[in-house]
Amino acid sequence: MRVLVTGGAGFIGSHVCDALRERGHEPLVFDVREDAGADVRDPAAVARALSGVDAVCHQAAKVGLGDGVRDAAEYAAHNDLGTAVLLAAMAEAGVGRLVLAGSMVVYGEGRYACPRHGVVRPGPRAVADLDAGRFEPVCPLCGEDLSPGLVGEDAPPDPRNVYATTKLAQEHLAAAWARCTGGSAVSLRYHNVYGPRMPRDTPYAGVASFFRSALARGEAPRVFEDGRQRRDFVHVRDVAAANVTALEARAAPRLLTAYNTGSGEPRTVGEMARALAAAYGGPEPVVTGAYRLGDVRHITADSSRLRAELGWRPRVGFAEGMREFARAGLRGE
Repeated sequence: MRVLVTGGAGFIGSHVCDALRERGHEPLVFDVREDAGADVRDPAAVARALSGVDAVCHQAAKVGLGDGVRDAAEYAAHNDLGTAVLLAAMAEAGVGRLVLAGSMVVYGEGRYACPRHGVVRPGPRAVADLDAGRFEPVCPLCGEDLSPGLVGEDAPPDPRNVYATTKLAQEHLAAAWARCTGGSAVSLRYHNVYGPRMPRDTPYAGVASFFRSALARGEAPRVFEDGRQRRDFVHVRDVAAANVTALEARAAPRLLTAYNTGSGEPRTVGEMARALAAAYGGPEPVVTGAYRLGDVRHITADSSRLRAELGWRPRVGFAEGMREFARAGLRGE
């Protein structure tokens, strides 16, 4: 299979290209890092790149929480306009298979249960609570403490920042393309991806790169809030394998299917910082109590659908992955 990989020179995209080659496929890299003219927002450049292509793996995106709404136009231009240009060119070229780099950020906060009211959706956390160190969301009905759980793909989306909103819009655009063209689209909703080739201090899955960069400088990783926020840290090679598995699968035409893509092992941010510091041999993490308004408290999703329907399994365990990440170089070093 000849696969156009947008963002193919980036952190995740480069691993996707490696995985495609290992499976006997031919990846074609479309990335401004290698060619300034390879801009996914340029219809002519995208049309040329799609010549002779069987499928597209769309990794190119502007990532991170952003700066409130002041850079909303830039996020929308890269993520949504770029995706729209790509999909229009795919329709014109007759390329009918797409795998999209989705994100768990489309859910907002994760799944929570109240002992009195069952599953509830807490609202945004209040600044006053965060300033006072009250980081856990409470039941919007009774104010009781909530228990975090795993969120499934059928949960209603609730994007809580500009980046998350553009990632959800990408899925809607892909779904519209599939319905109009009879193509098939898969969105892999990535969790916190980490591993070799991660850019230094990247805003995407920032805690992993920020902590690793701090250790390289001989500094202690600085953990926000109380360090008990739950995430799913998934190794980049497992994410790359999920992309190849999705490309090779017989996806349903005229549909977009979303799959949570995580390790299935929720960890706290503090736990990850301690494991990475121990593997690196660096200073113990420092819990700061600081916070970012765009962050959610807990987001861990159920990835069993991807396992059951496509047969994908994560191969890199948490301890093994942290040991490797502690030794791996970061881009920009």
